Amino acid sequence: MSRIVLVTGGGNGIGKAVAARFRAAGDTVVITGRNSARLDRAATEIGARPILCDATVPEQVARMADELGPELDVLVNMAGGNTDLLDPGTGGGALDRTAAAWRANLDANLLSAVLTTTAVREKLRPGGSIVNIGSIGAEYAASSYGAAKAALAAWTAGLSSETGPNGVTANLVAPGYIAGTGFFHGKLGEDRRAALIAATHNGRAGDPADIAETVYFLASPGARHITGQTLHVNGGAHTTR
Repeated sequence: MSRIVLVTGGGNGIGKAVAARFRAAGDTVVITGRNSARLDRAATEIGARPILCDATVPEQVARMADELGPELDVLVNMAGGNTDLLDPGTGGGALDRTAAAWRANLDANLLSAVLTTTAVREKLRPGGSIVNIGSIGAEYAASSYGAAKAALAAWTAGLSSETGPNGVTANLVAPGYIAGTGFFHGKLGEDRRAALIAATHNGRAGDPADIAETVYFLASPGARHITGQTLHVNGGAHTTR
């Protein structure tokens, strides 16, 4: 039976790979994102339905939920990214810049998932799944990005206890270094890349398909007794330091 799947941040990278995996199985997939052109290209390529939405803006999330329709089977909260890697600007004092940087990462990586989940949670049918995308960076949380992803993991565990009685699982997938995405915004040097790969046990970078397959499994009938968990998909690596 075809399911209805919502993937936020589904216009590129891991989100697009996740959306494509569900489409390959014959599911109806809706993808959201902030970049209209990129979202439309991805939707055309994989056969998904695009809804333009910034997951950090309550009004846009509410509109997206209305457009989505009355029922949903799988929610994948992929929208986010390390805003520390973007241009921080030079305005304000040091504390102002610190506050802005932390709020930006908390909004992008925690609030986006909270808002989206809250908006569509009542649409999830029994047997449904929520999968949030965290990060290996949460293990040490030395930055606002890592702290936001750590908070997302803790929130996911609590969410599971609330959705479980309705037959809906909630889990988090924590990737390590995944090649072939725009996560580092062109700022990953070759030495750093080599160090990230060397930290794995299997000697390779992750691929978006690694995450997509894990997410797909967590939404499958074989994973119905897995909930409230963080699954690390990092080749055995334990640190990004």
